[in-house]
Amino acid sequence: MGEIGSLPTALNGANTVYLADLHAKWAADPRSVDPSFADLFRALDAEQEAAQQAAKLNPADRAAWGEQASLLDARSPAGPAARAAGEFSATDLLSSVDDSVRAIQLVRAYRVRGHLEARLDPLGLQVPKSYTELDPATYGFGPNDRDRPIYLGQMVSSLLPERASATINELLAALRQTYCGPIGVEYMHIQDAAQRLWLQHRLEGDDWRRMFSAAEKKTILNQLTEAEGFESFCQKRFTGTKRFGLEGSEVTIPVLHAIIEQSAQQGTRSVSVGMAHRGRLNVMANVVQKPFAAIFSEFAGASFKPTDVQGSGDVKYHLGTAATLHVSNEKVRVTLLPNPSHLEAVDPVVVGRVRAIQDSEGCVGLENRYRHLGLLIHGDAAFAGQGIVYETMAMSQLIGYRTGGTVHVVTNNQIGFTTISAHAHSGFYCTDIAKAVHAPILHVNGDEPEAAAYCARLAADYRREFAADVVIDLVCYRRHGHNEADEPAFTQPTMYKAIAARPTTRALYAKKLARQKVIDAETADDQFQYFQDHLQEQFEAAKSYEPSREDWLECNQDPSRLSDEPLREQPVTGISISGLQRVGAALTRIPEDFALHPRLRRVIQARGQAIETGAGIDWALGEALAFGSLLLQHHPVRLSGEDCQRGTFSQRHAVLVDQINQSDYVPLNNIADGQARIEVYNSLLSEFGVLGFEYGYTLAAPNSLVLWEAQFGDFANGAQVIIDQFIASGETKWLRTSGLVMLLPHGYEGQGPEHSSARLERYLQLCAENNLRVCNITTPANYFHALRRQIARECRKPLIIMTPKSLLRHKEAVSELADFGPETRFRTVLPETDALLPDQDITRVVLCSGKVYYDLRAARRDSNRDNVAILRLEQLYPFPRDVLSQQLARYPNAQIIWCQEESQNGGAWAFVDRRIENSAERCNHARPRPIFVGRKASASPATGLASEHLAEQAALVQEALG
Repeated sequence: MGEIGSLPTALNGANTVYLADLHAKWAADPRSVDPSFADLFRALDAEQEAAQQAAKLNPADRAAWGEQASLLDARSPAGPAARAAGEFSATDLLSSVDDSVRAIQLVRAYRVRGHLEARLDPLGLQVPKSYTELDPATYGFGPNDRDRPIYLGQMVSSLLPERASATINELLAALRQTYCGPIGVEYMHIQDAAQRLWLQHRLEGDDWRRMFSAAEKKTILNQLTEAEGFESFCQKRFTGTKRFGLEGSEVTIPVLHAIIEQSAQQGTRSVSVGMAHRGRLNVMANVVQKPFAAIFSEFAGASFKPTDVQGSGDVKYHLGTAATLHVSNEKVRVTLLPNPSHLEAVDPVVVGRVRAIQDSEGCVGLENRYRHLGLLIHGDAAFAGQGIVYETMAMSQLIGYRTGGTVHVVTNNQIGFTTISAHAHSGFYCTDIAKAVHAPILHVNGDEPEAAAYCARLAADYRREFAADVVIDLVCYRRHGHNEADEPAFTQPTMYKAIAARPTTRALYAKKLARQKVIDAETADDQFQYFQDHLQEQFEAAKSYEPSREDWLECNQDPSRLSDEPLREQPVTGISISGLQRVGAALTRIPEDFALHPRLRRVIQARGQAIETGAGIDWALGEALAFGSLLLQHHPVRLSGEDCQRGTFSQRHAVLVDQINQSDYVPLNNIADGQARIEVYNSLLSEFGVLGFEYGYTLAAPNSLVLWEAQFGDFANGAQVIIDQFIASGETKWLRTSGLVMLLPHGYEGQGPEHSSARLERYLQLCAENNLRVCNITTPANYFHALRRQIARECRKPLIIMTPKSLLRHKEAVSELADFGPETRFRTVLPETDALLPDQDITRVVLCSGKVYYDLRAARRDSNRDNVAILRLEQLYPFPRDVLSQQLARYPNAQIIWCQEESQNGGAWAFVDRRIENSAERCNHARPRPIFVGRKASASPATGLASEHLAEQAALVQEALG
């Protein structure tokens, strides 16, 4: 290559940027740059390739990089003279550029892979191995090249401020201190360049080793003293009692304090916390400030709640609590949500609760959501193993579910019960799943409290800056077994020998502060003993501790939602005809410039006609009238689920889409000025996560109607943990009430075993103590009233509805406008509506629920069987005993039949059997025992053959009618 005389110097800052831009253009199109520069870049790339090949050799077998550069210069006869004259050859430029490029490659390697050599394991069992990517020799820098200045320009400005050049040794020292100490960071997987650069500048620019003042260090030590002291006291006073202690992970407490304090300084006013049982009591006491006396009284077997508060309760390490903390001169409401032992199940519940609080305060944009924070504490095995973790993180940036970022803290004990990390996850780290949502991951040694506290502050700052999730991986250990009665050495002898020889985090940190002359060892010991004395006082106080109703409710539940209101009485839920017409008008009022789909125009016109004539109101219109009327009464409505905007069966069309520009229009949000809003969100393809989110939403939004719709009813199977542990039992265990509505499409229509049954029997099996409302509704008007009843009643109960499929367009499954009008209400039992023989001449009374009614009615009409009455149980729980008894009394001579589409081991039969008998006995019915008619018991919900389905359906209908 010849000389390039147009270049005035070999390399400087301006030329580096200029050359980088030219190189990018050349890479895209070699013809886009001057031929002389094209020659330079071809030579540069060829030299890089040669260096990469040389890097595969043993460093001792190749010349040092400086020697290679000298050889290159020597090949240019004009080299020495040019340098003497201030002129440089292409070879000089190439050598300098290569130096810079390779040094930058080394820097990037540390930013990407430096965490692999970080000192993260406090036990020292996982010793970082050396990686060739982090070896300067890999990039051609030998021992003789490490003290030679290399120009780097702005590429390392955060790492070495105000330095345009640096030696390899200087670079290595800064890089290893930043990326290979007790903190290892994964952030280069993030696609957003601004987020990567922000983290880079913070990590390389912050010197956390000098960040903390003496006062802040004493605070951290005090927090560790409280964390360790609490566990130590419990171990002595309650030896062998399960508490799932925090020993070995005490650094969790200062980390949580740091997150809350940093967030409070940024304007956060509430923090919702979710965690499993490990360390929960410690967090309750030392972070959320639950009285020690209350906790100790629970250890002694006392109730966690006042005697006049009903409920079955739960074990102490499942309970929740709340307190208003004074943090950084601000008040912050911190709520620890209750949880079951199903690890990570609480995750979406926490996030849903946060979203509800944000929505109630009008935090529409991401820039305002920082005021309310979700903080999730995970275990290492559960974070990697439980799919709900991914489902929750997958919602984090979706418009219907985002909360401005969640801070995740993984208390990484490097073991799950008895399972070692190598058997618990396939990735390098237990946190690898977080990369799927481009969350930064801050790995930190749990025996380095200041490093951990710095990561906590950094995480809070990142969340505030980018409204995105962030993960802290606290690499710790578990000093005892899975619980306090467990012997871990059976399966992990090596680990537990190391743990036994390891001083506590508090002891190590106290020694460090003593060396720094921040506090002397004697004072540190005195502080620990003082705290033990304080706990002893609380232990004595626990013997007479009784929770007051006022204090307990302040920490647990809004008392207005714990009503003893009789559930058998149905409130008036109808509204004025003019109000209905007002909603109906909005449903048909479409902007003139909105390009509506032609087929939808007919649907809209049909809805308008139904409102105008007062007849033919179908299921979708009845639902819309319920939603709209609540909006006019200032009750927000939220509906989410898979494809729910349009509806699985193309029935709802709550959100209209312009056929030209794809814009949205929501008629229900345009009824009147000042109305509440409806939000309808198509969810991600998840049931567990989304149902948990919506349940959590209801906890903080009791005055909103919140609905989750399954695409098909049996899809709720994937969310069974939320149904069992939260929706069905959350009130009796934790006194957490919810008005969530579950819409579960259900009905046998020949579509096979997958989408016929919503498993009605499972919900009925969960019913007790007035915990749920379960309905299988047959008319749009009753559906309207069931929805409005959720808000009309003072108390909140989950509502499970078996919603129809074919009935959505069934010509007989319609209601009149008057059925929605004044003084109307939900009807738990719908009586016979057709003209039949006199009541005393009725020989059969068929009880049923749901779609099968219309099959029975059609067959009765076709066969002229006017001696058979049909009663519909619209609500199965609470069972309408008295109303049904009144109806059965009308037919004293009739045989009572229970007819269902489902198999005998499914559906409502097992639940209603004795209850029907009891209702009949209450009216002294002559034949109180019902007879079952339905499909025979089956392992599968339904047949997969359409012909077999039709034969079965016809047979059960005929058998029921007699």
